[in-house]
Amino acid sequence: MSSATTHSSEGLSPPLEVSPRSVPSLEELYEMTSEPDHRVVIPNVDWAYYEQLVDSMPEWCHLHVDYDGVNLEVMCLGPFHHHLKGLMGRIVSSIAEVGEIPLRSLGQTTWKRAQVVRGLQADDTFFFRAEKLDMVADALARWSMNIADYPNPDLGLEVDISPSKIDRPGIYAALQVAEIWRFDGEREQIIIERLGAEGSYHPVESSAFLPVLAEEVRRWVVEEDTHTRDESAWARRLRAWAQAELVPRLL
Repeated sequence: MSSATTHSSEGLSPPLEVSPRSVPSLEELYEMTSEPDHRVVIPNVDWAYYEQLVDSMPEWCHLHVDYDGVNLEVMCLGPFHHHLKGLMGRIVSSIAEVGEIPLRSLGQTTWKRAQVVRGLQADDTFFFRAEKLDMVADALARWSMNIADYPNPDLGLEVDISPSKIDRPGIYAALQVAEIWRFDGEREQIIIERLGAEGSYHPVESSAFLPVLAEEVRRWVVEEDTHTRDESAWARRLRAWAQAELVPRLL
């Protein structure tokens, strides 16, 4: 994804095409995605195909399935992907906790929205706005399993070890997700992108929800973690830094 959040097809290998006439089984999906973080595209499928596929997959299968209204992308997450998304999620929650900023995470929930014919599974999702926090709290209190009872998230985290081959920014925009934090694996950068009034994403220096810069998030994901064998020690250093450096920005 480029800095303007539209993916370029230049330099990318053609997507692996799979016949859309039948929904692959879980075993077939694992065979298709045997290489971690390699994205497989099933082109030209309709909403019913996407819905049948995601509804057939158990929660524990560790596959990402995203649908941009035309093409469907499937990817198996590798250990490094899980590691990076864990660090990014912990940065968000730690800063919010230290800064006493209300938030709620719904992790890798599949945001399947028939009304916009789009579906997405981010690496992590967060809510900050009061009205959305109220809606999530109400749905959770009722133990609701219906995705329609939950609002679309305010913030999505993306680990792009390999670039997406479908229109993921368009999915996020259709869901009206205000902000994306994206790890760009090709450049080892963190990019914070904000949804503009015209409906596209643009890179910004800092988050609208937390008092942190993109370059500071990168530091804690890429540099501070380089030689750390104890994630708890990393987290304690992160919290101490956030308390000293970020909390004063809220005053």
